[in-house]
Amino acid sequence: MLPLLLAAALTLQHYDIRPDQLAAPKATPSVDNGPAVVSKPAGASLVMPAGFSINVYAAGLSGPRYMALAPNGDVFVTETGANRVSVLRGGQTFVFARGLNQPFGIAFSGEFLYVANTDGIVRFPYTPGQTSAGAVPQLVTTLSTGGGHILRNIVFSADGTQLFASVGSTSNDSPEGDPTRATILVMNPDGSGKRVFASGLRNPSGLAIEPATGALWTAVNERDLLGDDLVPDLATSVVDGGFYGWPYSYVGQHVDPTVTAQRPDLVARAITPDVLIQAHSAALGITFYNGPMFPTAWNGDAFVALHGSWNRAKRTGYKVIRIPMQNGKPAGGYDDFIVGWSPDETSRNVWGRPVGLLVLSDGSMLVSDDGANVIWRVTFTAPAHRRGVMH
Repeated sequence: MLPLLLAAALTLQHYDIRPDQLAAPKATPSVDNGPAVVSKPAGASLVMPAGFSINVYAAGLSGPRYMALAPNGDVFVTETGANRVSVLRGGQTFVFARGLNQPFGIAFSGEFLYVANTDGIVRFPYTPGQTSAGAVPQLVTTLSTGGGHILRNIVFSADGTQLFASVGSTSNDSPEGDPTRATILVMNPDGSGKRVFASGLRNPSGLAIEPATGALWTAVNERDLLGDDLVPDLATSVVDGGFYGWPYSYVGQHVDPTVTAQRPDLVARAITPDVLIQAHSAALGITFYNGPMFPTAWNGDAFVALHGSWNRAKRTGYKVIRIPMQNGKPAGGYDDFIVGWSPDETSRNVWGRPVGLLVLSDGSMLVSDDGANVIWRVTFTAPAHRRGVMH
């Protein structure tokens, strides 16, 4: 195995990608530059703002993806590669359910644990403290299959009356025959009343509810093959009936020239997303911070896990970012929060790939990493009198 080259100095950066400052399509060649995941090299470390620390919370997992906090404080995690859901408690790991079908999204609501398989959403009757499913799962609804993006995510509305589910596209830039692909669906908790909530979203992997407004937000993997700096990934609020461009346009009315059968009527109403993220970052998990530990000025801010690029000459992603918010709206751009899993943007080698984010009751944050097959725990340890002055 080749050694991982360590950058001389990793720094935290601010990004503010503007819709009117995008690169031209194919301004640079499209490259196949997939990562090679290696073991953590000697001397490698993760860089965070002052006062923050990160340690391994759980190890030995198999492709940990999304996490949910049980009512009693247990952490449930989907292990997509192993087709199972596991429970983490006090340093122990229990298998809650096996034989699932590429489980990804996971959420608690009422007396049930909901899991999003690639072909549908199921739910398990759940009593706080359970470490093993006591019954076979109940089918809530089926979801479209047939190739392309296979992972499905779920989140409940703030009042628990609506269940949202993401279904990614079958392709990079071809119109869909199935109207439920490249969408976010909404339904009742029992699966009834299912309909398309928003469309034109290539792969809306991340779902979260913004606490100040109750609005649904998503983190989206945008299209590839248009050059190093197109198309920006995104994090955005989502409105009922909204159309977000894919595949005909991106970032509002920027027409994709590779799509032959255009729809100018749809392009005209394409919504410009709230926050643009460096192209090919592979934005996955999104959450809003609402805990008692991090700086008080960060309460309500969004955090997004960037799984990492393959279609870019210089590697990007492989980090967690913070989107400052004010009154439920983005305050402008985003900041690096955790960097270092890819210490050298010119090397293929990386030693971690963040996926999901979860805030625990004590205010610490978990980050799942399906590259190293671990879950990390982030804590803030600066003196209390400094909590409100970090930027």
